[in-house]
Amino acid sequence: MRKIQLTYRSHLEPTFERLFNKLEVIQKRRPLPPIALHKIKESLAVEWTYHSNSIEGNSLTLRETQMVLQEGITIKGKSLKEHFEVKNHEFALAHLEQLSKSKKNLTIQEILELHGYIMRSVEDLYAGRLRNGGVRIAGANFIPPHAHKVSDLLDDLMATVNHNPMGLNPIEMAAFFHHQMVWIHPFFDGNGRTARLAMNLILIRAGFPPAIILRQDRKKYYTALNSANQGNYQKLMLLMAQALERSLNIYLSILPDAEEEYMEISNLVKEPDFPYGQEYISLLARQGKIDAHKEGKNWHTSKAAVTNYILNRKRKRHLQ
Repeated sequence: MRKIQLTYRSHLEPTFERLFNKLEVIQKRRPLPPIALHKIKESLAVEWTYHSNSIEGNSLTLRETQMVLQEGITIKGKSLKEHFEVKNHEFALAHLEQLSKSKKNLTIQEILELHGYIMRSVEDLYAGRLRNGGVRIAGANFIPPHAHKVSDLLDDLMATVNHNPMGLNPIEMAAFFHHQMVWIHPFFDGNGRTARLAMNLILIRAGFPPAIILRQDRKKYYTALNSANQGNYQKLMLLMAQALERSLNIYLSILPDAEEEYMEISNLVKEPDFPYGQEYISLLARQGKIDAHKEGKNWHTSKAAVTNYILNRKRKRHLQ
């Protein structure tokens, strides 16, 4: 199994710390308001299904995905395969929820089960089965390993995830696992969706909500995976952290005394006496230097996040 370069940690340690602090706040406040919690889980399930399928080329919109899942409507002009992909992902999420109730180690069997749900009625012959032939990935900067190596590589990956010899935190481990799964490419099809499900099983078992990679970040996502192929995980770790921060912020928003008010950066910078311009705050958000998350194509942050950034910079300068 490949070793991961940990040089990104000096840049992302403050981000990881912020995410763990948010998780601690949520855990201390459990049980969360049940009605609000149900609505969030329902909404995230639709978003997760939409974004994960859309990254792989499914053309149903977010609204159409919601209609298929919650209203049982067939969308005119969309293929049967695309409808199966939506319903399959729903079944896979239901199975993942059952798996997440156990804190046991991640297993190859669990991954095969998730893949079986993803590919049923789409490619039944290979659903839940490892590939037995070679594959090539359009646009990727590598060729997946030979089919006869797949089983042993997965065994090595499970050992790395479950014994954690590199001392990775759950966020790092989920990102590392995701990349390795995609690199091994154990299935003929459905690798990306299965990898995103299984990486979130790691996060959920660690207490986190799911990290949903947005379709708007598809190009950034593939660039990050290609960088990881070369041993550089910084882009992938940052993308994972930003996706997770969005979900954490959604959960925090349902707390009765939630104080943070996130808004689009373009609106925030119009506030009286705001110290920075839109371009600079957007750069800080993209780099993960402030508490921010994406909604569609737009970055959202808060006054408190920018204030904390300013105070931390002043504190570091004073210590120097």
